Amino acid sequence: MQRIAKFEKVSEEQFVKDFLKVFPVSSEDDGKALYQKIKLPERATKGSAGYDFFALYGFTLQPGETKMVPTGVRVKMEEGWVLQIFPRSGLGTKFRMQLDNTVGIIDQDYYNSANEGHIFIKVTNDSKDLSILRVNGGSAFVQGVFVPFGITEDDDAQAERKGGFGSTGF
Repeated sequence: MQRIAKFEKVSEEQFVKDFLKVFPVSSEDDGKALYQKIKLPERATKGSAGYDFFALYGFTLQPGETKMVPTGVRVKMEEGWVLQIFPRSGLGTKFRMQLDNTVGIIDQDYYNSANEGHIFIKVTNDSKDLSILRVNGGSAFVQGVFVPFGITEDDDAQAERKGGFGSTGF
């Protein structure tokens, strides 16, 4: 296997700032306590392609409900690689849990963005049978797979990333 990336925690300062944006009624101390619980993504078995991302806190999604989940994680990747984020298959199968952008794309240059490359996961319970989705704190809820990519012969992109969702202007 080729070793092409390394997961890291964002700084505590960045995590608390981002946490308070998502949960404005929480306190800075709540954010600091959650920061201590950050577990870096890991593979469950030596044959696993996906790295499990773990929920820092438990949450419930009613059918049709959406939540933005901060992970406290960022990833440094070699050039020519992308991290794709997918729902864990059990949650997708049982509850139709979906990422709001279908597949999360974490670009190599996101690591240096204004928010330290903090990976957020926005999920929706798209259950058709009105099942309530419960994710326990500490449990894996999405998985990331590293994939190589190429560019066209005439590519001349020169812009540099500033932020996350929608930051490239498209």
